[in-house]
Amino acid sequence: MEEHEVSTRRGTDKIVPTHISHFVIRTNKYRELIHWYKTVFHAEESFSNDQLTFLYYDNEHHRIAILASNNINGVSSEAAGIDHIALAYGSIGELLSTYERLKENNIHPYATMNHGATTSFYYADPDGGQLEFQTENFVNSRHALEYFFSDDFKKNPVGVEVDAERMLAEWKKAPESFESEFRQ
Repeated sequence: MEEHEVSTRRGTDKIVPTHISHFVIRTNKYRELIHWYKTVFHAEESFSNDQLTFLYYDNEHHRIAILASNNINGVSSEAAGIDHIALAYGSIGELLSTYERLKENNIHPYATMNHGATTSFYYADPDGGQLEFQTENFVNSRHALEYFFSDDFKKNPVGVEVDAERMLAEWKKAPESFESEFRQ
């Protein structure tokens, strides 16, 4: 008998995915989205034709797929669906470096927030699809989870807006001290 069958039957372990493998975007702005996602993620094409492109930015064969479709009316914030996809960076320095690189490519966040548990920069692709780039504000996940049960979180579960330019300038002056002061 396989290990997961035993643990599931006992009810002691959950079998859950190990990670999100990829996401697929359907668009009528096919070439524009390919360019945008390649720029944002430093992505390369693992496959591309006139209808479908697979992009990768790490050792996975594809993390993003873009599908051409002429039967799309656009994205509506009034429609049901996924609001945004959040992707984590390993440090505030990585998040700020990405912010600076994207800004140099005329790609700007529409919101920059300190949510308490994370600091997040939100971007919209040319179709209006939303991505959250975040980094953890706590040194470990136990502290972050404790924050979710705190009175501070109950009072303000959304967080506060932050000034990305100010953060970038402070980080550039003293990256190591900014990093160490940043994490709680």
